[in-house]
Amino acid sequence: MRPLAIWIVSDGKPGHVNQSLGLAEALARATPAAIHTLSALPRGRAVYRWLLRRPVAPDLPAPDLLLGAGHATHLTLLAARRAHGGRAVVLMKPSLPRRCFDLCIVPRHDGIAPDTHTLVSEGALNRVRPAHNADPMQGMILVGGPSAHFEWNTDALLAQIGWLLAHTPGIRWTLATSRRTPADFAARLPASATLEIVPHTATTPDWLPAQFARCGTACVTPDSASMVYEALTAGAAVGVFDFSVKPGSRVAQAITWLADAGRITRFADWRTTGTLPRAAPPLAEAERCAHWIIEWLKKNRQAN
Repeated sequence: MRPLAIWIVSDGKPGHVNQSLGLAEALARATPAAIHTLSALPRGRAVYRWLLRRPVAPDLPAPDLLLGAGHATHLTLLAARRAHGGRAVVLMKPSLPRRCFDLCIVPRHDGIAPDTHTLVSEGALNRVRPAHNADPMQGMILVGGPSAHFEWNTDALLAQIGWLLAHTPGIRWTLATSRRTPADFAARLPASATLEIVPHTATTPDWLPAQFARCGTACVTPDSASMVYEALTAGAAVGVFDFSVKPGSRVAQAITWLADAGRITRFADWRTTGTLPRAAPPLAEAERCAHWIIEWLKKNRQAN
């Protein structure tokens, strides 16, 4: 059996590429596969190539699967499928009708019902693997920034981090900021011998998965929902800082679901109980989605 040829259409956004790579790598663990990445075309060029059935990436082997996350990938996915064949898989609630794509993988908080062509996932997919030897005394603090889903309050977050450092003297914490973190935030953090601060400019795409492999404890700002799911995929004990929710936030609803299911612990509950339980088993959404796609491909090959 020849390897599955997988094309990832990239819009250049690390979070979106991370989702596609997470699925592609899970597919490659389940069946022989070759992964290729190409940049999404500008809208006009994608439409032009779709209309005339012009090649999008003539030097690559014909794809079996085309994966894309982010609205800017949609037209390139469709143009590439029309010119080169394969099945187009979109990893989100698409801006085009879902019937335009062969398969859709949609996070549960988007409110889409599953069907034969749509799988509902717990959060966005990622590249993190379960960490079997992580140390619970090594912790990660992951800080996002202002968002459309939660009210950002630097003073309140600094107070929560201060409590965390004071009440977990045995844990060595690594705090990582993000591109959305206010510029003055790191300078206002309390000095502590158990805290290492790593600005987002000092990290690489492989840095966070490597940290999850060694850190058994994580505390995340709720606006960083993708990092919450990455921590759960690693199998860490996950706490979520307390932020006020903006009205109508579907991301906030997803955080509530996780808390109600006992997968994460709200910071207020952590302070009250003094414990941060570890949810088991770790999430394995990329693997689940990969097996669903493989089974779908087998059924459709048999039908044809």
